[in-house]
Amino acid sequence: MKRTAHAHWAGTLTEGKGEISTQSTTLNNTQYSFKTRFADGVGTNPEELIAAAHAGCFTMAVGAALSKAGFTPGDLSTDAILDLDMQALIITGIHLELKGSAIDGVTEEQFKDIAEGAKANCIISKALSVPITLGVSYQ
Repeated sequence: MKRTAHAHWAGTLTEGKGEISTQSTTLNNTQYSFKTRFADGVGTNPEELIAAAHAGCFTMAVGAALSKAGFTPGDLSTDAILDLDMQALIITGIHLELKGSAIDGVTEEQFKDIAEGAKANCIISKALSVPITLGVSYQ
């Protein structure tokens, strides 16, 4: 299975602008710019998209792990906070803050263990340090 996204950029780093689209069209020419990435502009940015992907993937992984352990998942909610070092221009970490409720029979300790397993095994957690390949063309 392949999932795709497309980004277009025109102009300099600080004055340019771009659009990001996804295969599903949930993002469809969604604007991004220097201001949306490093200030308070209107639009999205790659870092918040990584955080959103991680929150979604992890929350689904917790639900799957609860089911596998014999529990019926109730309400699960995750905030993902991505830390970006602006000086080094690197992501220094992502903190996942999970809240769960209405899960019959699970103890707090079991819930924490299941969440730790989901954190280690969700697809996005694993993807954050995978090899990256590149193809280039210039016209």
